[in-house]
Amino acid sequence: MITLSPYLIRLSKMVLPYKFRLALAFLGMILTAATEPLFPAVLQEVIDSGFGKKPDFRIWMVPVTVIGIFILRGLSTYLTNYMMTWVSSRLLVDLRRAAFARVLQVPMGFYANNALGRVINSMMFEAQQIVEMITKVITSIIRDSVTFIGLLGYLFYLNWRLTFIALLLLPLTAGVIRLTAKRLRRLTRNFLDVNAELTQVLEESTRAHQVIKIFGGQDYERQRFEARVDKLRGYTMRLTATFAATVPVTQLMASCAVATVMVIALLQASQGQTTVGAFVSFMTAMLMLLAPLKHLAEVNGPLQRGMAAAEAVFALIDTPTERNDGQMLSARANGRLSLTNVCFTYPEQTRPALSDICLDIAAGETIAFVGMSGGGKSTLVSLVPGFYALDAGHIALDGVDIAAISLPSLRAQIAMVSQQVILFDDTVAANIAYGDTTPDAARIAAAATAAHLDDVIAHLPDGLQSMIGDNGSRLSGGQRQRLAIARAIYKDAPILILDEATSALDSESERAVQTALDALMRGRTTLVIAHRLSTIERASRIVVLDHGRIVEVGSHTELLARNDVYANLYHLQFEQDAA
Repeated sequence: MITLSPYLIRLSKMVLPYKFRLALAFLGMILTAATEPLFPAVLQEVIDSGFGKKPDFRIWMVPVTVIGIFILRGLSTYLTNYMMTWVSSRLLVDLRRAAFARVLQVPMGFYANNALGRVINSMMFEAQQIVEMITKVITSIIRDSVTFIGLLGYLFYLNWRLTFIALLLLPLTAGVIRLTAKRLRRLTRNFLDVNAELTQVLEESTRAHQVIKIFGGQDYERQRFEARVDKLRGYTMRLTATFAATVPVTQLMASCAVATVMVIALLQASQGQTTVGAFVSFMTAMLMLLAPLKHLAEVNGPLQRGMAAAEAVFALIDTPTERNDGQMLSARANGRLSLTNVCFTYPEQTRPALSDICLDIAAGETIAFVGMSGGGKSTLVSLVPGFYALDAGHIALDGVDIAAISLPSLRAQIAMVSQQVILFDDTVAANIAYGDTTPDAARIAAAATAAHLDDVIAHLPDGLQSMIGDNGSRLSGGQRQRLAIARAIYKDAPILILDEATSALDSESERAVQTALDALMRGRTTLVIAHRLSTIERASRIVVLDHGRIVEVGSHTELLARNDVYANLYHLQFEQDAA
């Protein structure tokens, strides 16, 4: 049977602010239920008093009463449906808002263990399942329970002996529901898991359409999709088979009760213990009783689906967030960074990504990080904005440990341009001023000019107000990279992180952007990960990382003269560029 789970308690707290409209919906349900016994009562009066003799009531009252009952029923049903939809739609917004707010606050490691498709599935499909549960279950429990009680009371009033026979149906129905509940919950969890896998396949297939086409992955993706679709259909049929079996079994038991009642009622009528009108009224009320009983039996399906969905959605909402403590920086930072004995290992990894990193970076200094792939370059620069928490050691900004600085305040001091450019399906101007709630048109234009975007903007239909498509799909790779650089220029932060910032540019674009980067880097603490020799030669110092450790530090000329790790890297990776 229905148990008050922690999820139902949390959902009830979420709808508490809408208690007035929920109360109106309940009122509509009660009024709708109250009209149910009225019709068989009117039917009894009409048969007993209106047939076979002159009626002792005005005939025009019959249609007025019947029509009045259904008008009242229609108005109360409308009130219930409207108010329940209002409350449920607000609940859906609240659930999605809470889930999305949590997604914005989760640490970087969250997506290492949670596929993007599953996250989207929880916010869209599973949240909808919860709302459907609330709408169907609450409406059925309240309206159909009151209807059942009202009709049952009327049946006791008419003939308590026959009513006791009808009541034998209840424990049998409860037993059927209990037997199917566990199986429904398990099948629903599996159904939601497969649905999340299907969402993930769709998300990956649409995002990687170029890779699919160039590598001929259409058949592979089609097989992945069809496998999930067939699996989903299998669970749908199992759910339907389990759920659908409840209704005919309940109806079979009800038919046995009705047949028994009819036999006993005929015996009572032959002995003059009941009238024709009372018998017809009793049978009508009893048959009407089957509808709410059937609805209550059907509650188990949406309830189990909703409980399984609530488990997933609340797990997302309860995901631990990034830390939200620390002091706010009252002024613009100078940009001096100190890394002392920094150690870091990725979750579920045993090999450290960084070990005993010690490095002092003066304000305005440009540091280039080089090394073989997997050496720890990207990991190191990602620790500065607090994307991950250190295992040991500390990083200080202007002498203050970044662990003591609030993350929004820390990240306000940092701009970043990476190889994997992320843009938004918005205008050029909105992407340049991203994150600024009061964008400055003059600064936007200046940033675009500094990033050598003027020629690009001049050919766009609406200039700076032109939409750029999904992740800048209407721009070339070099144009997207320059737009990301313009965004960093607009932010004007004292610390700049460049992670392969010019990798997507051709030689001509690189020269233009490098000029902009030189101006951008001037007076700023700049951390550079690059394979382009021109960027590295401009660095104040070069830090060579190998297997998560600093093995060399010095200028380009000094490190070449040592003829050690950097010199080997130079000959392997940079010789072609130098030529």
